[in-house]
Amino acid sequence: MKDLSGLYRTEGGYVLIEITLKSLHQLFNSFDPAPFYEKDIDPDAESYIVDAAREINIKQPIKLVIYLPSPDAAAEKARLIQDAIHNYFSYQARAARRELRLVFQQGRWSLAIGLAFLAFCIAVRAIIPYALRNSVARDFLQESLLISGWVAMWRPFQVFLYDWWPVRKKIRVMEKLSRLAVEIRPAEAQASETAGINR
Repeated sequence: MKDLSGLYRTEGGYVLIEITLKSLHQLFNSFDPAPFYEKDIDPDAESYIVDAAREINIKQPIKLVIYLPSPDAAAEKARLIQDAIHNYFSYQARAARRELRLVFQQGRWSLAIGLAFLAFCIAVRAIIPYALRNSVARDFLQESLLISGWVAMWRPFQVFLYDWWPVRKKIRVMEKLSRLAVEIRPAEAQASETAGINR
């Protein structure tokens, strides 16, 4: 994916992913009854954070800056929010690793089945000349079996050549987000920072 880090502000060596919220509750799934530090992130907030992280070079340090109204921007909440975000994305990274193991497991099964079927097709293809004298029918069956055998190998080829790459990329993004630097700032700070850039 093309590196779009230039679309985001930088500060102190970090690329900033910035979110403005009216309250802290917007960041987390309101239907999740878990304790605060174990809560799921709101789907819209998660989508924004993950999409931004994917656009930024995987080697570039990133920081999530959350702008909240001053009463909500208490320093003691920052640690809880950071822990909750780290816990959530650590879980997502573990889930993605399980998904990758499942992809490879399916690939191995597909490969075993494909190779067995290909071997069967080749064996039957070798017998056909002894069973059929008609050259047209013989050639047709032999070619059909050969094609069918290789078609059975399509799925394992797809898994080992293509399917695992997106999952591996997802793991890297989630692992990076599980170590994400998080900072809470008052909403008023965003206006002054933007004004400073525009001057």
